Amino acid sequence: MKVVVVGGKLQGVEAVYLAKKAGWKVVLVDKDSWVPAAELCDRFYPMDVTNVAEWIAFLKNIDLIIPALENQAALDSLIRSAKSANVPLMFDEGAYAISSSKIKSNELFARIGVPAPIPWPECGFPLIVKPSGASGSKGVVKLKSSQQFHRLFEKGLKDWVIEEYLEGPSYSLEVMGFSGVYKVLHITELHMDQVYDCKRVAGSAHLSDQLRAEFEKIGLSLAKNLNLNGIMDVETILHQGHLKVLEIDARLPSQTPIAVYHATGINMLEILGQAFVINRPWPAFEVSERRGVILEHIRVENDSLEVSGEHIMSDVGPLYLYPDFFGTHEALTNYLPGKTEWSATLIITGEDLKEAWDKRCSVIQAIRNEWGIRHYVDRYPVYEEDDYHIKCASGS
Repeated sequence: MKVVVVGGKLQGVEAVYLAKKAGWKVVLVDKDSWVPAAELCDRFYPMDVTNVAEWIAFLKNIDLIIPALENQAALDSLIRSAKSANVPLMFDEGAYAISSSKIKSNELFARIGVPAPIPWPECGFPLIVKPSGASGSKGVVKLKSSQQFHRLFEKGLKDWVIEEYLEGPSYSLEVMGFSGVYKVLHITELHMDQVYDCKRVAGSAHLSDQLRAEFEKIGLSLAKNLNLNGIMDVETILHQGHLKVLEIDARLPSQTPIAVYHATGINMLEILGQAFVINRPWPAFEVSERRGVILEHIRVENDSLEVSGEHIMSDVGPLYLYPDFFGTHEALTNYLPGKTEWSATLIITGEDLKEAWDKRCSVIQAIRNEWGIRHYVDRYPVYEEDDYHIKCASGS
């Protein structure tokens, strides 16, 4: 099968990686040639998909279009051109319109009874304030007092979501939908850096059977209410023993699908892509954890190795896929021989999560030994009791 992935940034890395694992021929399109996924595909074309005439001609002999971007003008063009060229587009316009707005998402949560953070002014301080149209941790601000609140909103900010600040471990779950058939996949645990950007995905989530069932029920309920035809990521936080939904994204996410693939052997992109191409839902299948997995982002520079959020991979240029990179199963990295400053997404597997973590520690030590790195930093979010300290692990 020949597919085109539109967008070569971090979503594009995820899409190209999984499409190649499916054995597909992968063409990548992006306006910018210096994007992370540019060297991972079979062919790369610099192109603006809003140039409809050129783009429709390009779609000849393409079996599936996979959007991997959030630019609304580009998405609108893909929707129109896919219909014109009669090529399936792996995208749910209606679900995305709701999930890409935190205001609309919160309205959906309230309407169907999905547990979510308490909105302002029903809650007190501290607060989390975030722009409605941003994804992930982009633009998120923590406010601890009314003075901070008034200073921020004196700037005239509009369309921001204001809700209670919660602490606890974070989890992710992908849900697929097609023609009224829905499937929840595998729960992963998300580890955040000091700015609440995901720095690490653990393929095994420390949740009770009851909480797992509750999370899966929430995912299915959201998918059914959205009439999902595509994929959706649901992120929750476990606060004082209760799961609360932080956000949903009806698009192919980054990081977690690769972790799920290595933990379970299930390639969600392959399953969903085939459904769109043959216009029929997938046959029934079971999801079970087979391997322990750690997926982690690191940056090496200036005699230091820092574990940090996914944002460090955004602007490093083309990535390369290396097997057995200092003991990893695989790594996606801009490292080339002779480079002293580089970043990488490490993919480490083991018989279980403990073995994967032990291997991960050996990988980090091997990298430090190779470069003579003395400083190691692994920062965490600053919680209430740590107001005056950045919590981090460091060593020499």
